[in-house]
Amino acid sequence: MTYIILVLSVLLGSLLVFIIKPSNKIVRLLLAFSGAYLLSVTVLHLLPEVYTINSNDTVVGIFILIGIILQSVLESFSKGAEHGHIHIHSDGKKFPTLLFVSLCLHAFSEGLPIHNADDNLLWAIVVHKIPIAIVLTTFLIKTKYSSKIVFGFLFFFGLMSPLGFLVGDKIPFFTNYTTEITALIIGVFLHISTIILFESSENHKFNLQKFMAILLGILLTIFSL
Repeated sequence: MTYIILVLSVLLGSLLVFIIKPSNKIVRLLLAFSGAYLLSVTVLHLLPEVYTINSNDTVVGIFILIGIILQSVLESFSKGAEHGHIHIHSDGKKFPTLLFVSLCLHAFSEGLPIHNADDNLLWAIVVHKIPIAIVLTTFLIKTKYSSKIVFGFLFFFGLMSPLGFLVGDKIPFFTNYTTEITALIIGVFLHISTIILFESSENHKFNLQKFMAILLGILLTIFSL
């Protein structure tokens, strides 16, 4: 069931683009909500779990920092697509290979700790993927790429998190180092969610709607405890 849910999250985001064409304002609010939900699950669920399981706090902290650095590197290639921004001007002649690879690596890594966490992590990833799929689909259909390339990209992107879930659950290396891998992914989540939440608003003005979306994401996580 987890595999299906992860795939459907990407499919839903893509379908929303074709059906209702959500505005930039709606996408930004969805991103704010997903960022708050992802950050809350990371702080309230994942962090306590890894520090409870592993008595060596330093090791856990080092892997979290590695995760932050890793995501920073991936974003240098994906142009910020993981948190809703794709600053690419394509001429339609060359497929953005680095963007494809970095996004797939990010999606794959998200799936690795799912088997060892509660359902809150699964739903946090699903909520995060929907607006990302919207942004990605919008970018792709505005380019000159053929429908075959667009749907092929979305198909493979949709399979990456389920593949990460499978690998994290079945491959001995990943099951033996579950705590370290989870700590690394915590760093990835912290980097993404904080950028989504705390990047400057337009003209640095307080945005009530964004604030309410963030508050809702946090409260939903708290009530799930």
